[in-house]
Amino acid sequence: MAHDGPVIDWATDFDVMDPGYVLDPFPIWDELRAKCPVARTDRRKGAWLLTTYADVTEAAHDIETFSSLKVGVIPPTDDAPNLGLPFGLPPISADPPLHTWTRRLLLPWFSNTRVASLEPMTRQLCERLIDGFAGNGHADAAADYAQQIPVRVIAKTLGVPDTLSDTFTGWVRDVLEFADDPVKVARGRQGIVNYLLEEIDRRKADPRDDLISSLVQTEHDDAPVEDGVVLGIASLVLIAGIDTTWSAIGSTLWHLATHPEHAQRLVSEPQLLPTAVEEFLRAYSPVTMARVVTSDTEFKGCPMHTGDKVLMNFPAANRDPEVFDRADEVVLDRAHNRHVAFGSGIHRCAGSNLARMELSVALETWLRRIPVFGLSGDHAVTWAGGQVRGPRSIPVVFR
Repeated sequence: MAHDGPVIDWATDFDVMDPGYVLDPFPIWDELRAKCPVARTDRRKGAWLLTTYADVTEAAHDIETFSSLKVGVIPPTDDAPNLGLPFGLPPISADPPLHTWTRRLLLPWFSNTRVASLEPMTRQLCERLIDGFAGNGHADAAADYAQQIPVRVIAKTLGVPDTLSDTFTGWVRDVLEFADDPVKVARGRQGIVNYLLEEIDRRKADPRDDLISSLVQTEHDDAPVEDGVVLGIASLVLIAGIDTTWSAIGSTLWHLATHPEHAQRLVSEPQLLPTAVEEFLRAYSPVTMARVVTSDTEFKGCPMHTGDKVLMNFPAANRDPEVFDRADEVVLDRAHNRHVAFGSGIHRCAGSNLARMELSVALETWLRRIPVFGLSGDHAVTWAGGQVRGPRSIPVVFR
C-alpha cells in the first residue's frame, strides 16, 4: 500500500523526492547499507533501491535481468516512459541491439579529439560568465555560472543556437526536476520534441557539421536512420548533457564554498586538479538511473518480480566504505578512485570525456578568477533531486 506522508522507515518506505533526502542523503545511505542494502518502497508505483557498490555494479552489468527500457527514476503519470518517444532515448534507454549501434553513432562526437576542440570555447564562455559578476562581490554560483556552461556546449554539439539556452534549460528542468508535475513534464517534453523535429527536417535540407546532421546522413542496415531514432538520440544529448554536468559543477562549487581550505589547496596546488575532479565526481555523483526487472528473480535475498523498478543508486555506491577509504570525506589527492559517477557496464556515460572537460575548465577558471569565496548568509542553498541531484542556487560572496 502506497504512503504519502513523511518517511518513517527508509528500508521499507523510501522516497527519493523527500526534502530531507534531497538535501542530505548521505546518512540515509549509510544506514541502509548497514541495515538493508536493498531497500523497498511502494511510493510512486513501487521500486527497489540498491545502495552498495557491489550490488549496483552487479546489477548494472546484468543486462539480461535488469533492462534499460525505462530509465526514469520517477514514473511518468501518463504511462509514457522516456518522454513517450517511439524509440525512447537511445542508447541510454535501449537494450541491445538498438543500444549497440546507436551508442556507436554517438561515441565519435564525445571522443577526446572532439572534446578537445570544444575546450577553447568552454574556457572563453567561463571567462565571459565570470566577467558578468566578478565586480559585484557576489553571485549565484549555480544559476549564474554552473547552469550556464553545459547547455551552451551541448548547443554547439547539436548545432542549435545558444541564444535558446534558457529555453533548453527550462525544458530539461521540466522533464527532470519537476517529474512529479505532469503539466510541467508535458510542457518540457513537447518543447524538446517539437523543436528537435524541426531541426531534423532543417538538417535534411541543409546539412552542417553537427551531431543532428551526422545522424540524418547516417545509414544503418543499408537504410537511413529513422527520424524517431535521431529524435531520441538528440533528445538524450540535450537532456543528459545539461542537468547532469551543471549539477556536478554546482556541487563542486558548493563544496569549495563550504570548505575554503580545499579551495585554497587547489589554488596553491593546481596540479591536483585532475585528481580533485575525479574525487568531486565520486563524492557528489548527481545521477541515479532506473532499470526494469525482465523476469521473476531473487537478488540479494529480495524477491523481485517482472516489471519491478530497480534504482541504480550510483551516488550511494560511490560513498560505500567497503570500497572507498574515508568514503564520506572529500580527499583531493585520492590515489585510487574507481568511482561509478558515469555508470557501469554497457551504459556507462558516452559523454564522460565532455563532462570531465567542462568540470575541469569551469573549476580551474573559477579558482583563478575567484580564489576566495564563501556562502552568503542572506540566502539559502537550494537543491533538486530525483533522477539528478544538484544545487539550484548557491549564493556566494567574494572579494
